[in-house]
Amino acid sequence: MKKITVIGTFLLCMTQFSCKDDFLVTTDPTRIGTDLFYKTETQFLQALNGVYGQLQQMTSSAYIFQEFPSDNTTLDFNPLDRGGAAGWEAFEFSTVNQGNGEIANIWNLYYSALYNTNYTLEKLSTSTLDAAAKGPIEGQLKFLRAYFYFHLVQYFGDVILVTSTLANPNEAFDLVRSPQAEAWAQIEKDLKEAVALLPATYPAAQVGRVTKGAALGILGKVYLTQKKYTDAVTTLKQILPLGYSLNPLYTDNFNPAKKNGPESLFEVQYQGGNDLGEWSNFAYVFAPRLSAGAITGFANTAPSGRNIPTNDLIAAYEPGDVRKDASLKTSYTLNGTVVNMPYVIKYTYPHTITGRTDNNWPVLRYADVLLMLAESINEATGPSAEAFDYLNQVRKRAGLAPKTGLDKVALRDAILKERRVELAFENHRWFDLRRTKTPAELAAFMNAYGAKEKAKPTVDRGGIAFNAQDYVYTENEYYLPIPAPQILINSKLTQNQGY
Repeated sequence: MKKITVIGTFLLCMTQFSCKDDFLVTTDPTRIGTDLFYKTETQFLQALNGVYGQLQQMTSSAYIFQEFPSDNTTLDFNPLDRGGAAGWEAFEFSTVNQGNGEIANIWNLYYSALYNTNYTLEKLSTSTLDAAAKGPIEGQLKFLRAYFYFHLVQYFGDVILVTSTLANPNEAFDLVRSPQAEAWAQIEKDLKEAVALLPATYPAAQVGRVTKGAALGILGKVYLTQKKYTDAVTTLKQILPLGYSLNPLYTDNFNPAKKNGPESLFEVQYQGGNDLGEWSNFAYVFAPRLSAGAITGFANTAPSGRNIPTNDLIAAYEPGDVRKDASLKTSYTLNGTVVNMPYVIKYTYPHTITGRTDNNWPVLRYADVLLMLAESINEATGPSAEAFDYLNQVRKRAGLAPKTGLDKVALRDAILKERRVELAFENHRWFDLRRTKTPAELAAFMNAYGAKEKAKPTVDRGGIAFNAQDYVYTENEYYLPIPAPQILINSKLTQNQGY
């Protein structure tokens, strides 16, 4: 199967400015001028693929912001190297501040992608491409812009909302954060327009691109996040006749040999086994630090030990749930010795080159749609046979008995728990906790989890005690801080409360 070819650096190599003095006008043979580009469908697809490439970069580190802060995962603590304590580890231990480099990185990456998205949309609007070619490209770009802002507004609350490029770089110093309501309105607008423009399917050579089903699914999740439950139900039900279904085997969703299957509404595309720079490496990032090649299959490797399943999550699986062994293991064997250390197995498959795995990342699966429908119906009108049916379709594949007879609160809790185990290690847990709890409720919930983790750590800390600030959650941590460098660059930006 041919996947999307991503040219990650393409848009960064474009000539954006020109000189008025003729003697300074030269042609750089290594660059393509924007006046010569953005003419053909092929060129617009190349520009679009550049944005998909930036989505790859975001996804490769998204676990730091969407799993680490939650009760799902922790880290393989390294007492001899505390270099990550002020960066990625801070998301696990709730010690994030405005100087955190990981936050600065994602801010820059998201807004770089938004610039490229906006620029390509502007060029597309004045192009001579026919509607049949233009529509799907526009739809994909608007989906991606909405998806980027969907993350940003959940990360930061009020965000800088830009839907066009700036005529003058100095205008950037006048940008301010827009209220969340404006961001949500733009997200909804872009997704609705994407739904109208996108096809339900693509030819085999273009599988992996954003489809109508993906746009409907994210729009439904946007409504659910805003507690617009009736709109969520109406939107998500439009997915049901589009031909999606649950894979017979849960593991089929993560097997590189079965990418983009019947359950996949959207997944970020990666390709291993070559030197094209499109590979993933989640198995190496998530394997325990000292496991060497016991898990990855390649000796002399040094896995990162991140996204380690917590004792709390492991205990959440019901007896007989087939998803547990498909998602995690509680030990590994190295040189004949059994090491008791949990780790994520969901993305661990054979591959041919060290560090270059072929796994895609699932963004939206049909199981997610079914669980969102169950939740939206329950919140809108209370428990019903229909809501139970959507929940129990997911449970049946997991080998579990159906849920029946629950009241609204109990069904709400059951659905959230089901989402936790069904979508474990797929970057849903933190956002699910945020949207189902107030800031005060979330702080109390996470403090209770933190107390359990301090009392009985999932991972041995080598004799190093917890810091007094570790696992101390406050209401302001509902949002991330605006990166300190952005406040220094633009004094008109305000900081989130509590940072």
